Amino acid sequence: MKIIIAGAGEVGFHLAKLLSFESQNITLIDTNREALAHADTHLDIRVVRGDSTSIAVLKDSRVDETDLVIAVTSSETTNITVCVLAKQLGAKRTIARISNTEFIDRKDEVRFTKFGIDELISPESLASDEIELLLSQSAFNESYEFEDGALTMVGLNLSRTSAFVGKSVKEVAKIYPDLKYVPIAMQRFGTQYTIIPRGDTQFKEGDQVYFTTVKKGDDQIFKLSGKSKQEIKNVMILGGSKIGYKTAKDLCKNRFNVKLIETNKEKAFEIADDIPGCLVINGDGRNVDLLLEESIEDMDAFISVTGNSETNIMSCLVAKSKGVKKTIALVENMDYFQLSHSIGIDTLINKKLLAANNIFRYVRKGEVVAMTKLNNMNAELLEFVVSSHSKVCNKKIKDLDFPISAIIGGVVRNGEGIIALGDFEIKNGDRVVVCCLLQSIAKVEKLFL
Repeated sequence: MKIIIAGAGEVGFHLAKLLSFESQNITLIDTNREALAHADTHLDIRVVRGDSTSIAVLKDSRVDETDLVIAVTSSETTNITVCVLAKQLGAKRTIARISNTEFIDRKDEVRFTKFGIDELISPESLASDEIELLLSQSAFNESYEFEDGALTMVGLNLSRTSAFVGKSVKEVAKIYPDLKYVPIAMQRFGTQYTIIPRGDTQFKEGDQVYFTTVKKGDDQIFKLSGKSKQEIKNVMILGGSKIGYKTAKDLCKNRFNVKLIETNKEKAFEIADDIPGCLVINGDGRNVDLLLEESIEDMDAFISVTGNSETNIMSCLVAKSKGVKKTIALVENMDYFQLSHSIGIDTLINKKLLAANNIFRYVRKGEVVAMTKLNNMNAELLEFVVSSHSKVCNKKIKDLDFPISAIIGGVVRNGEGIIALGDFEIKNGDRVVVCCLLQSIAKVEKLFL
């Protein structure tokens, strides 16, 4: 697949890195000589120095032969212009990164596809949505919804009190036959290996386990995991960034009690004017005395989304030490993901990873409509739409030539989530959620072509 990425910033470089690992034909365009030199040295891609809104530069990048143009510069105006020009010059699909979330909210009304923009993504909006979902699934450290929650993926660490610990997948299924869930991936405590669970795979204390479940099935997992479902009402947000602002606004709409701390006085007053239901404090959130003064110990959740990863991590650790049940930190460094659970923070989120997940489904073969990469694991969760000519159509799951390093997590049929076992027959129009290790993705994709 031939892909052009406009913008060699953090999101652009990260995307180029992930896509180059997949042996895609990547061209990266930017005006910044240093950023391009870094990408050229570290990645197996072609780099072009120049203005991505220049027709000559786009033509030099062979835009007319391109399957996908991704515009992720820091300027949304540039991104929109690049996509419009690229489409006119023959690119098959285009994706623009934007910061104004109003464009996403009104995309059907404006019909951006008429201008030549197939998809709009906002890393800030994706991060804000992820935070809201994590607050609604408070006992879990990771979650992802398919088809408006018909199926949900949840991730959690197994504690000593969990009913799963010491039992195999088969044994748990026998003891609790009415459970509507399936374990799709796990990582042993202290290791970096991802396991796709089978019937004889045993759950152990400290395992990070991912499940797919149907609506309300998460309640069963709560009970058996040894964790209690805690209602979250009082939330403190550190940082009035775009993510902090949008999260505060959305949470206030949903009747949460929100306190937001922002160091910049002018920005603090702007947020207070825009979100009347939010209590905005102008101060330094790194100051422990300020956090205590603002009753951090009474908070159900603490979300740190300043522009500094270390500040976010340290402030979450302070919140955790004061008894806050749920902590979420925004980080830029991907290496920090491996540390999150060992240092005691519930969840780390990364804008680059969220944006990459959102864009990846356009790179995948077959009818992939949704996709997420499991944090700190070499596994992906993909949602395929089954067509009449797919190899899986009208076949039972047990009869499929499915790789051992992949598993079907569930099926959405007519809007209803189903935990599908061996005798389930896949039909045309079904949406099938598959978890697979990276080495088996190509084989899985072929089954859904």
